Amino acid sequence: MKSSANKKTVVLLDAHAILHRGYHAMQGFATRDGRPTGALYGFITMALRIKEALKPDYIIACYDLPKPTFRHVAYSGYKAGRSKTDDALVSQIKVSTDVCEALGIPVYSKEGFEADDILGTVTEQTKNNKELKFIIASGDMDTMQLIDDGRVKVFTMRKGSETILYDEKAVKERYGFSPLQIPDYKGLAGDPSDNITGVPGIGEKTATALIQKYGTVEKIYAKLKKDRDGFLEDGFKERTRLLLEEGEEEAFFSKTLATIRRDAPINFALPEKMWVEGIDTDKYKAMCDLFEFRSLRNKFDNFDDVVAMKEEEIIEEKEQDVNELEEIKVMINLLDSETTNPDWETIKTFTKTKNTEDAKVYLEAELKKEELWDLYSNVEQPLIERVKEMEKTGVLIDVDILKKQSVELHKEVKILEKEIYELVGKEFLISSPKQLGEILYVHLGLGTKVKKTSTGAFSTNVKELEKLAGLHPVIEKVLDYRELTKLLSTYIDSLPNYVKEDGRIHAHFVQSGTGTGRFSCEDPNLQNLPIKSERGQKIRDAFISPLGKTLLSCDYAQIDLRAAAILSKDPHLVEIFKKGIDAHTGTASRMFGVKEDKVTSDMRRKAKTINFGILYGMGVSALKDGMKVERKEAQEFYDQYRFTFSRLMEYMEEVKAFAFKEGYTLTLLGRKRRVPLLKSALPFLRASGERIAINAPMQGTSADVLKLAILDVNDYLVKENLTDRVKLILQIHDELIYELDESIAEKEKDNIVEIMKKVLSKRKLTDLPLEVSSAIGKNLHVI
Repeated sequence: MKSSANKKTVVLLDAHAILHRGYHAMQGFATRDGRPTGALYGFITMALRIKEALKPDYIIACYDLPKPTFRHVAYSGYKAGRSKTDDALVSQIKVSTDVCEALGIPVYSKEGFEADDILGTVTEQTKNNKELKFIIASGDMDTMQLIDDGRVKVFTMRKGSETILYDEKAVKERYGFSPLQIPDYKGLAGDPSDNITGVPGIGEKTATALIQKYGTVEKIYAKLKKDRDGFLEDGFKERTRLLLEEGEEEAFFSKTLATIRRDAPINFALPEKMWVEGIDTDKYKAMCDLFEFRSLRNKFDNFDDVVAMKEEEIIEEKEQDVNELEEIKVMINLLDSETTNPDWETIKTFTKTKNTEDAKVYLEAELKKEELWDLYSNVEQPLIERVKEMEKTGVLIDVDILKKQSVELHKEVKILEKEIYELVGKEFLISSPKQLGEILYVHLGLGTKVKKTSTGAFSTNVKELEKLAGLHPVIEKVLDYRELTKLLSTYIDSLPNYVKEDGRIHAHFVQSGTGTGRFSCEDPNLQNLPIKSERGQKIRDAFISPLGKTLLSCDYAQIDLRAAAILSKDPHLVEIFKKGIDAHTGTASRMFGVKEDKVTSDMRRKAKTINFGILYGMGVSALKDGMKVERKEAQEFYDQYRFTFSRLMEYMEEVKAFAFKEGYTLTLLGRKRRVPLLKSALPFLRASGERIAINAPMQGTSADVLKLAILDVNDYLVKENLTDRVKLILQIHDELIYELDESIAEKEKDNIVEIMKKVLSKRKLTDLPLEVSSAIGKNLHVI
């Protein structure tokens, strides 16, 4: 592979941003007869700086057009706060394309799209060309979301004539999050310059903290919906939670507005001539004479001598060794479960030291004091290398499958759009919460008690739409539309962007990413691949094995309930698992007083609801909704459960009492989960702390089991000299996925399953059996 020094440098000009900056920086700059020229002067000056600093092989200019873009169509308020562009600037923008022609700079634009979208599309259409690297010249924060280290950077001015070349590290240092998270940040904090509202009440500081904690808008709302109390435990205020829940529609819509499109209908091609060969110096000098730019007239003379110079590659030394830093992060997470995936500043504050060696010495002493050293040295520390290997291997992706699904689903979306328009009798932007609300509640007059957001707009979140189900056929269509567009934006159209040169996605698994000890996953998050719908499951078709290999899935069955049985030693729960009975069927049998073979699907469903509800601290009201029964029946069912599994309920009370006294809970392996909310003066926060205390030992024990499984299977593979033939490629919740040679798949499946079943019994931690389901196939969907 060629080094980056041998790549061709393509500079992409955000022409409007540069012209605007020049115009406002040089107000009053004009010819003797009064023609304004400040924007043009700034444009040429920027080109000269680019010539000297970046030594480009090609320069391309991307322009806005005066007509409305798709964002204006979606949201009438987009950029509404901006005053009309001065005529003096408009006239210079028109002439600037002539300047580009003289300087040999091709121009790209498209009606309905902004310059940023053209920039994004150019980088997208050329992503497979390994001979190019791009530098975007712009003064706009928005373009930084296109940064892709090693391939795309952003060159901009900060103050006066000071310039900076932004890579991913520089963006993180300035803003506190990665380039890809800029739309998420704006989805929360908004962007006053473009009149993007964001979530009303969420400011820059809170938005940054949310992004740093959860990563994306989607993950934030997934956290709120799955674990509202955990959100508070993560350090965020109740007011923040309420603002987010009220502003969900605004968050997602604002993120959409802030996201640069990469699919503008242009066909980008590099110029036949390199930049130096395309400059028409005679035409350029004539233009300088016309605009009276005497000092700039000869700046492009003798350019041939400069072109041979190449930009020096800057190799930035890493401040800390990656493995050592990860060790420290894991150590801190063990000592304080509230601190997940800490950055270096947090580490320095926590350890009161300024280098990794001193920090490790300090943390080792603390772990031993807290009786956590064995857990670290025997489980977490050796796991770091295993996780690194899993990330390095990655999972093979068939991008063609995703592209085919994209085409099919986009067609379905178009059909749905047409059907929705026909049902309501007019066209509107379905993805706009404001427009959808007006259609449903005003135009169609649906619903009687209409919920509104904090901005006064009609609420169109899923819960509100489901309340309207049956009132009009358009509701089902809209929900279907939302499912399809989410699958497209979150997975089908975005996953290919993460595929590297080897055809694989190398997601990052964060060992210290949660308070319970479970892994988190990012860039992208592969633990949330959809499974509830057939459309969602089909995405897994694209996760494939290479020729001669196959995939093996090994999934712990009902591991959280087994953990509950192990920890509580409830005789009924233990009996269910020792007999090898399905946990929910066994629960239903005891609750309804029937034999296992007489348990109906409805009985099992209700038993499953309360089994998991109890583990998460569910009360009678939540149980009523989950079981879809009247409150009286829910109360009777709840009381019967408490009577039948009395030891389990006693254990949970003991856990709460211990956590209140000691400040933490314990897993089977001694992992601690801090629960400060238990001593809160506010009742609802104390209740949240109780739910966390009940759930943490079981969730944490499940996490411990999975980590032991990774280590034990690896030990076996090393012993049998199979590490090159069997590789761990993914961890999804309680499931491990291996890529292995087809010729040994059946045999090694049985061996790996047996190893996973015995991770606790071999350590004499329990005699309760663990069950592991397994499957072999060529893609994730079939397994």
